[in-house]
Amino acid sequence: MKRAVFPGSFDPITLGHTDVIDRALELFDEIIVAVGINVDKKYMFDTGKRLEMIRAVYGRNPKIRIDAYRGLTVDYCHRQKADFILRGLRNPQDFEFEKAIAQTNRKLGGVETVFFLTGIETSHISSSIVRDILRNGGKVDQLVPAQIIPYL
Repeated sequence: MKRAVFPGSFDPITLGHTDVIDRALELFDEIIVAVGINVDKKYMFDTGKRLEMIRAVYGRNPKIRIDAYRGLTVDYCHRQKADFILRGLRNPQDFEFEKAIAQTNRKLGGVETVFFLTGIETSHISSSIVRDILRNGGKVDQLVPAQIIPYL
């Protein structure tokens, strides 16, 4: 079974995330959308709410499991028997940042990273932009899945 972990904060999940997940479903038997918990980060939505939002989008898909984890992603992959990490790339800066992490994960734990370029229509979307718009009372309907609008 080809299993991939798609780690992230998903604060909140965006159309950029769903673009990557939806296209990766063709390559993997199972994708674990894994909400990373980092005590040093300040989130807009608590872990439970982020998991609820992801479940609203993917809860009925049998090829997707939704979970939360602490610690190193590579260790989580080993616990889940996942040989792949799934990551989306929006721009060259993402690539440089993600490349170093991918090389370290492969060296430390033998877990391969698979990169998907985000689609042209979603490459400008990030959770931090969505949060900024929300904080300032703007509309984010074109940036996030329709299923999570009630949570915002």
